[in-house]
Amino acid sequence: MDPLTQFDQLGPVLGGVVANLTSDQLDRATPCDAFDVRGVLEHMVGGATAFAAAYRGQEPTAPDLSDPLAAFGPALQDLGAAVHEDGALDRTVAAPFGDLPGDTFARFVVLDGLVHGWDMATATGQPYDPPAELVAEVDAFARATIDPLRDGETFADAVEPPADATPIERLVAFTGRRPR
Repeated sequence: MDPLTQFDQLGPVLGGVVANLTSDQLDRATPCDAFDVRGVLEHMVGGATAFAAAYRGQEPTAPDLSDPLAAFGPALQDLGAAVHEDGALDRTVAAPFGDLPGDTFARFVVLDGLVHGWDMATATGQPYDPPAELVAEVDAFARATIDPLRDGETFADAVEPPADATPIERLVAFTGRRPR
């Protein structure tokens, strides 16, 4: 599955989780040790804003994070539009962990979004059922790429998932989260 299709499948999944968040849930802890729900939203809005600019070959501007619930949808839509622009995936993108081809970095962005969507859904008691094909593609990409990036910040050490783990639970366990 190409990264544009992955983006197209991820958008509604993330949008559905964020649409069901309430402001009183923003301070809830998530399975991601680095962020509470607000932190995940701010991380994703900040990343989407910076990466949209990178895909357009522009300097990023600082996003308005005063209301991360309101900022999330427009930031995600803008990133999706930027990635879909002609030539965007052919650019070299300055990723937080080094310069990468745009198509490869798009896959990292989808991985990050898919896992952080699970973080927010888990923290707020929401169901999380992304498309099976998307999870399988992202899981295969993660297993082929993230081991050199395991620094405790970008990715934590993998944990053993429960024997009956779902595919998304196996993926999040591989990124260092404890599914149950």
